[in-house]
Amino acid sequence: MGGVTAGSDSVLDLLPMVFAAPSEALAGAREVLDGGPTPFQASVAHHVIGIWQRDFGDLRLALRHLRRARDLAARADSADREADVLGTLGVALVHAGRTRQGLAAFERGIARGTGQTRARVLFRRAYVWWVLGRHREALDDVRRAIPVLRQVDDTIWTARALTLRATVHLALGAVDRADADFTAAELLWETTGQEHDKADAVESRGLAAFRSGDIPVALQLLDEAQEMYAKLATPSFMLTVRRCEVLMSAGLAGEALAHADTAVGLLDGIGGQSTRKAELLLVAARAARLADDPQTAIARAAVAVRLFAAQRRTWWQTHAQLVLIEARLAAGRASGRLVADAAAVADRLAGFGSPSAPEASLLAGRIALELGWTADAERHLAVAARSRRGGPPLARMTGWAAQALRAQAAGSGRGVLEACRRGLDVLDDHRTTLGASELRARATAQGAELAALAQRASLVSGGPRRLLVWSERWRATALSTPPTRPPADPVLLTDLTAFREIAARAEQARMEGRPVPALEREQRRLEREIRSRTLHMRGDAPGEGDRFDPSRLLARLGTGRLVELAVVDGRVHALLCGAGRVRRFEAGLLAEAMAEAEHVQAGLRRLAHPGAEARLPVVEAAGRRLEELLLGEAAQHLGSGPVVVVPPGRLHRVPWALLPSLRERVLSVSPSAGGWLRALDTEPPPGDRHVLVRGPGLATGGAEVPDLAGRYGRRPTVLEHDGAEVPRVLAELDGATLAHIAAHGTFRADSPLFSSLRMADGPLIVHDFERLARSPYRIILSSCETARLASVGADELLGLVTALLPLGTAGVVASSAPVNDAAVVPLMLTLHKGLSAGLSLAEALRDARAALPGDATHQATGWAFTAFGAA
Repeated sequence: MGGVTAGSDSVLDLLPMVFAAPSEALAGAREVLDGGPTPFQASVAHHVIGIWQRDFGDLRLALRHLRRARDLAARADSADREADVLGTLGVALVHAGRTRQGLAAFERGIARGTGQTRARVLFRRAYVWWVLGRHREALDDVRRAIPVLRQVDDTIWTARALTLRATVHLALGAVDRADADFTAAELLWETTGQEHDKADAVESRGLAAFRSGDIPVALQLLDEAQEMYAKLATPSFMLTVRRCEVLMSAGLAGEALAHADTAVGLLDGIGGQSTRKAELLLVAARAARLADDPQTAIARAAVAVRLFAAQRRTWWQTHAQLVLIEARLAAGRASGRLVADAAAVADRLAGFGSPSAPEASLLAGRIALELGWTADAERHLAVAARSRRGGPPLARMTGWAAQALRAQAAGSGRGVLEACRRGLDVLDDHRTTLGASELRARATAQGAELAALAQRASLVSGGPRRLLVWSERWRATALSTPPTRPPADPVLLTDLTAFREIAARAEQARMEGRPVPALEREQRRLEREIRSRTLHMRGDAPGEGDRFDPSRLLARLGTGRLVELAVVDGRVHALLCGAGRVRRFEAGLLAEAMAEAEHVQAGLRRLAHPGAEARLPVVEAAGRRLEELLLGEAAQHLGSGPVVVVPPGRLHRVPWALLPSLRERVLSVSPSAGGWLRALDTEPPPGDRHVLVRGPGLATGGAEVPDLAGRYGRRPTVLEHDGAEVPRVLAELDGATLAHIAAHGTFRADSPLFSSLRMADGPLIVHDFERLARSPYRIILSSCETARLASVGADELLGLVTALLPLGTAGVVASSAPVNDAAVVPLMLTLHKGLSAGLSLAEALRDARAALPGDATHQATGWAFTAFGAA
């Protein structure tokens, strides 16, 4: 950098370097100051340091350097130099929350500057207007700046101005205009070396993809931008805000809250921008509200409102007030004052042209309905309902929710159902753009209110058959089509292999009592990488073409019965299907059933160990209570044939075979009635190929596997010891007729798609199974807790079993509780004896339970296993 001090022109080269090579620019500026510079040169150097500190460091230091740069520019008697610094100082002051001083600096800068410099100051003020939420003023200033910048071939600043104009268009909901400006800016960025600005452009394209409803592309672009910022060693808190917005719309509110809170801590640690802190607090408040944590939402939103008010950012302040009102309502604070506040916020948002205005009107209408103010509710809901006709998916769903509430208030059950149908159709279209099973499942949360309204309307006026249709309409929809599979993604395959190796090393270290923090950190990093790549996948499957038909279900049941448990306003209703009709029986409260199911799980866990026989009567009594709470009088009308139970996601941990009326039956469980029909129609693959897998570390050594190897007529493929490595296991499982896997299972409540089976070279995870072209027709998982699932979204489940069902598996046997390894062996041997005789999984499991010894440990083991599906 020695040549930098040679003259004013070369010193000016440092300014564009701040966003091309930030660290080099900072070093060059300090070198200039060490070399006895002129006032002009020193002004530029302090200007560079001020920009660096403003965007990547300490805002207080930034203001100190920028004020010094301004004073030196005045000493150098350079009006354009002074104007340029005043533009940067204005931005820094606004970011520090000193809005009035910042706007005054802009006024002076515009007055002092001429031509190109003045246009650059106008651009900076346009950016500040955008930060303040004053979008019309932002467009006015940027439109004045762009022609001048183009005329003098100022490529960098023209690209910045186009990017800013696109961002403002997005805030106003003009996605097409934003796309045009982003495209034009990106063409210009390709001709420059401005790496930071390029990253910002990629980030902005991610925002545009999100606004247009394309979540996988949005996540991919934001991840690309993050990698670019990381190479430059520059933090980007705006990227965190945008990523959190995308995560929330994908149903990952808890994750968004953690990201936002972490970023606030980092920002406070470096003395960063007050404006960014307020934005991060707002996004944290929204995430907390969506994560059903209203108290945290109220706390974050209240601070954000205060900060925005102090910064004179009324657009942002109003959006924070909207979240604060939503959180207060969620905390049970409905009042007339809250209706008035929500209505005022809706009016202000509409005046700003904010896409959130319908959400505020819906909120005002919802609170008014809760208070019985029907006339006020209709007025607000009618405004919100207008958004159902256009815009991004979530805005249209807001409109249809408002329309459904209007119909409910007017007593029109038909109107409620029509609005709910249209709104959930929007959600279905949105889900099919998502390739990852996790995103599909979590996205359904957006339709929970619509589905609940429809179920309530069906219960009141539609009869059991209609309630069944609406229960199916939103149940396990993520399982209706397979997730998109990326077998050709070499980076994903590399990450999966590395993850497996690290996880295996960590497990070995734990067994040997060695410390594992470094390995665990690397494992978590690889998990983030794998998950990130899977979330980028776009959906390639069309929406489910055929709607659920109760008549078809009744025809296929034959002498059997299907019990679908619908939950309306917290109460369980058992919909008993069979003998040509659907009947409804009111049962108990969902909350009580969930609590009882947890007690049962604790009892089964104890019974897995010898010496706990005294717990057996307690567990059986809990089974009787569960039957009363979940089946009610339906338990007396199950007939003598097989029974299929379709529970809601929150009851996935119930060991159904423990219920007295189901204990000696041919019993299977399915996430949905439609899923059971699909499993019933699934044809076995050709070849009748059997695969037996034995993982390491089992107390019995997987003792049933050698016995089973000689049971089937054609010798099965046996994978054990070093042969039971994940790549080989996956290759053999693909397209098999029957797979039996004896391996330790681990359920990951924090990240269910990393639930695993332990193989010789490390964990076989759900993401691995999703790469199969076709999973085995029947799978038996003979180890602990392989049927444990995470309830997410509206009524969806994530875990090992549900990953297999959409991929070609028609039936799974797995356990929902810890089991005794030794007691599993006779159960499995008898189960396979039944399969060899031509029985289904459910039939063979019923017979295997009946053949077990009568002691508590064996009985508990039998109850812990469930047959899923229809094979």
